[in-house]
Amino acid sequence: MVGFGGMGHASEPEFLVLHALRLKGFAGTGAVAETAGVSEEDASQRLDAAKAEGLVVYREGRISGWSLTAAGRTRHGELLAAERDAAGYQDRVDRGYRRFLEINGELLGVCTDWQMRPGPDGQPILNDHSDSEYDGKVVARLRGIDDAVQPVCTELGGSAQRFSGYGPRLNAAIEKVEGGDVDWFTKPMIDSYHTVWFELHEDLLCTLGIERSKEGH
Repeated sequence: MVGFGGMGHASEPEFLVLHALRLKGFAGTGAVAETAGVSEEDASQRLDAAKAEGLVVYREGRISGWSLTAAGRTRHGELLAAERDAAGYQDRVDRGYRRFLEINGELLGVCTDWQMRPGPDGQPILNDHSDSEYDGKVVARLRGIDDAVQPVCTELGGSAQRFSGYGPRLNAAIEKVEGGDVDWFTKPMIDSYHTVWFELHEDLLCTLGIERSKEGH
């Protein structure tokens, strides 16, 4: 995996771990580590420390994982605001966000076409991935979208290093799709292309203080 290098601002690990949970909502330690760009051992130690402070909770069950508490969301917001002010990357991130938005609609359309395809009567039916020619055309469109977004990810990584992980994660997902593993296109709960894209979108909105429901207004 390509590292989180670059000339962008280097975030504090405490912030990165809370930020990963802010983006994911609910996640296991490994997923937090992957998104935060830290080792799983480091993530585990920082999550335990945050739990002791009442910033995160761990839920056991059929699906176990971490999530932020109200206090954790407040702390995350404070750390993000402090980083944004100290690093001065607001304008660069905003430029990257505008470029991202130009591509976002295409990605959503491709994801819809991956999940549904025209049936015999022309009406959309669930895509069971039995039509390799159809799937191949959709995957080719996804590759075009990836080619367009990779430079945006690189530019964003120049403003804040935590954005540097998105390009490699998107690339890893599309390579799995092109290799025939259909889950890595849109499946939730894994680092599918759509999952990573959604996180990048949420990261941009969060960083710029834009509510998703008010985007574009």
